[in-house]
Amino acid sequence: MQLDAAEMNGLGSLAELLLGYALDLAAGVVILLLGWLLAGWARRLVLRLLDRTPHMDRTLKPVLASIARYTVLVFVLVAVLAQFGVQTASIIALLGAAGIAVGLALQGTLQNIAAGMMLLFLRPFQVGEYVSADGVDGTVEEVGLFVTTMTTFDGLYRSVPNAKLWNATITNYDRLPTRRLDITIGVSYDDSIEAARRVLTALLEDDRRVMDEPGPQVLVGALSDSSVDLILRCWCAKGDYWPLAFDLRQAAKERLEAEGLTIPFPQREVRVVEEGKLSD
Repeated sequence: MQLDAAEMNGLGSLAELLLGYALDLAAGVVILLLGWLLAGWARRLVLRLLDRTPHMDRTLKPVLASIARYTVLVFVLVAVLAQFGVQTASIIALLGAAGIAVGLALQGTLQNIAAGMMLLFLRPFQVGEYVSADGVDGTVEEVGLFVTTMTTFDGLYRSVPNAKLWNATITNYDRLPTRRLDITIGVSYDDSIEAARRVLTALLEDDRRVMDEPGPQVLVGALSDSSVDLILRCWCAKGDYWPLAFDLRQAAKERLEAEGLTIPFPQREVRVVEEGKLSD
């Protein structure tokens, strides 16, 4: 079977068309791969530059690096589409329409982005600080565009939406250099309150972690059912808070017992009245 000249020309045009599409597809794949590698390189470059920048907040580093990466990916996507003959104006219109649709569909996500920006701007916490907000607590590891990652006190990973943190009252335990420590110690009603206060005051004054200003105090906090509750109040550096609290509780018991003072356990006095005497 022989093909005439028109058929030969048609097959040649089809082959050229397929070859052109194949070349465009190959070029698009190459641009996409190179762009993906370039985006990762841009992220690492920004991180290295920020690491060398003096006084750069660790909270901003991952956010700025992610912005650099996504910016490169957007340009790569536009370049890939242009390779297939899509006009720039059409790309911009498409991105605008897609942005509106995505914005309507992902309102909660956009709230997290806005909340993340406000958290970065107002700085209620920074990376490495221990915070608590609306039942969520942990050491801040990274503030991202969508979520903030934390490590809990017992070593668990926690991912929290930025909007949840932004709409909550945040308690930052590491922002200020000092903290006040209050410990309640109960002594027996039969013991001398002044003697117990002298022992506990000497305990606070002997510990070098207790600050001189404001000075330590031993106060009568409450007259409980089974004990007179004394409050050991002192100020210390934030890093000494928990070790000092543990040590003071143990030392208070040991010193009170050494001085003959008693830390009572809960007691109840029960009186038995005979039925005949009750009726009299």
